[in-house]
Amino acid sequence: MIIGVLAVQGAFAEHEKILSSLGIPFGELRQRSDLDTIYDGFILPGGESTVQRKLLNDLDMATPLKAQMEAGAAVLATCAGLILLAENIEGEGEGCLARIPMTVRRNAYGRQLGSFYTEDEVKGVGRVPMTFIRAPYVTSVSPDVDILAKVSDNIVGVQYENKIALSFHPELDSDLRIHKYFLDLAGGR
Repeated sequence: MIIGVLAVQGAFAEHEKILSSLGIPFGELRQRSDLDTIYDGFILPGGESTVQRKLLNDLDMATPLKAQMEAGAAVLATCAGLILLAENIEGEGEGCLARIPMTVRRNAYGRQLGSFYTEDEVKGVGRVPMTFIRAPYVTSVSPDVDILAKVSDNIVGVQYENKIALSFHPELDSDLRIHKYFLDLAGGR
């Protein structure tokens, strides 16, 4: 198994540290040629989704990344990654990779001062720590999208096929269960 970690911007190093601790090989995705490798799964980290989208397009990485996802690669997307995977972004239209039929609200909890920590249930995983930083949330999903988590009635975790998108940052906490859940999906490719 090998996981591709989007490393053009954002909190990719924290995800890589977890993959290393679990003994999982990974490759950093920084340029188009990095996508010549066929990956079992991808991690789309938190960061600035607008910057990530621009870089994916400017570096001509969006199309080959999307193609591998369409071919069955699993995905773990956190915060900005959730926005990249959304089919629609409120007030902006279609998302960059558009792999999950959902609509998201960017910075839904406000700016940096609206960041917070809680613990709540994630379907199939259990009660986990959740760190939200300038987080989006999901405002609507198609019927075939499984809602994994809600906080204060807002959708903060979804799964569509073997793609998981979360509003929070599991890589910032010591609980590895979400990464292990994702790796199980990637291993089943």
